[in-house]
Amino acid sequence: MVMANRDGIGEAAPLDAPERRQLDVIRRWGTVGALLLAVGSLGSGAAPIFSPLPGTPLLGLFPRMPSASMAVAWTGIFLIVSAWLWLGRFARPGRPRLMSRSQLDRTLLMWITPLVFVLPMFSRDVYSYLAQSQIAANGQDPYEQGPATALGVEHPLTKNVPNIWRETPAPYGPLFLAAGRVISMVTGDSVLPGVFLHRLLVLLGLAMIVWALPRLARRFGVPPVSALWLGAANPLVLFHLVVGVHNEGLAIGLMLVGLELALRRMPTVSGTPMTRDELLWIVLGATMITMAAAVKIPAALALGFLGVMIARRMGGRFSDLVRSALLLLVISGVVMTGTCIGTGLGFGWVETLNVASTVKSWMSPPTAMGFLGGGLGLLLGLGNHTESMIVLMRLVTQAVSVVIVATLLWKAFRGRIKAVNGLGAGLGAVLVLGPVLQPWYVLWAALPLATAVLARRFRVFATTASAVIAVILPPTGSAFDGRAYIVPQAVTGAAIVFAVCLFVARKQVFPLIRRDPVPGSA
Repeated sequence: MVMANRDGIGEAAPLDAPERRQLDVIRRWGTVGALLLAVGSLGSGAAPIFSPLPGTPLLGLFPRMPSASMAVAWTGIFLIVSAWLWLGRFARPGRPRLMSRSQLDRTLLMWITPLVFVLPMFSRDVYSYLAQSQIAANGQDPYEQGPATALGVEHPLTKNVPNIWRETPAPYGPLFLAAGRVISMVTGDSVLPGVFLHRLLVLLGLAMIVWALPRLARRFGVPPVSALWLGAANPLVLFHLVVGVHNEGLAIGLMLVGLELALRRMPTVSGTPMTRDELLWIVLGATMITMAAAVKIPAALALGFLGVMIARRMGGRFSDLVRSALLLLVISGVVMTGTCIGTGLGFGWVETLNVASTVKSWMSPPTAMGFLGGGLGLLLGLGNHTESMIVLMRLVTQAVSVVIVATLLWKAFRGRIKAVNGLGAGLGAVLVLGPVLQPWYVLWAALPLATAVLARRFRVFATTASAVIAVILPPTGSAFDGRAYIVPQAVTGAAIVFAVCLFVARKQVFPLIRRDPVPGSA
């Protein structure tokens, strides 16, 4: 049975009693996984150099057992990812019965709570945040000096920064470093309290995501729980935003909130005069998006697609597009200038946006093509031109991403695609074809698309990609030089434990694995 809400959007009926029991199993399964991940982090997380754990009774055992700790962590990863996949059965668009928003919120809260207090995992970026924020707190310019130069190589915050980033200035926007400066003023050189406060900053961003996703989804005809499941409950969000403490959480949260606020009073009928109230909400939304860009610059792309929506609301003429672009340019210019001057950090961040390009990783498609081109040149006896090939491939792919974004903007302006879909696809193109690609960058594309795409193919692809990426990245956030044997040992142990868990709980789990007889929406 499908009911209609006051907005005219079809609403599914609530879960029946057997499905509620299955939901309870899924919740507990994922919560156990989160607890195991928290325990495993004690020995396999990206712990600080001067960690208090080795001298702590009982807890100090885990750092001495890296293989066992990593097996525990990977078992938790397997449990969380499988619980999320099973949960998706009750959040699939087109299903006659869906879980309620409160049921999903409680599930998400149960899974996140154990992860709030774990050591950083999957990445050591948060230690760079701490060092760069301390530079700003000292009154120095984080856009001119790296941690080793500004703080010294023996400083406790510098020691935790990966070697490749110790000499580089901060690539982040002034709003983020201003927030980090406040954290550094509170915690000083204390690493773990600083990590915890940075995680609270990410949780603030996650709260924004949870607030904005269902509202945008309802606006674009997607069941709110479907958007929240694919977005906020995504294992990549749990692992790389909450546990990994990446500032993408704050940036994406501000961006999505800005979009929702800007559209709050926008009518569905184009060509009607714009009211003062509507204009104020647009200004507020554009301000939030600009603040997101002052954390991480990719969020600025949302201003372009917001401009397209405003232009179509004005009447869809090319002159309307120009007017909306000028409006957003003024708003963003004023807000960004005020942020740069108000924080006292200035505009130096513009010159450091390409800092990440110093990393040459096979995960980045253009960099990988550059390596392959250089290797081919060596095979043909043409010499080693790997560096030149990487530069060339990056220039070509960045030009391609500009063409893709321009095409998406035009299609959105002509009404051929939803603007929010264009935003997700555009962010995906910019980041995938950029000089550096990290697993959590997927969220820039996945979260906007979760609010507006009902196509089964997309949701299957997004689900599969999220699950695969979530389980393949080691939790330590570092290489295994001389210890590569640890990974296969840990994964094998975790796989065995996971299989045992499935066997022990087979009566409760197998009904979740069986295919739902109700077909999903195409």
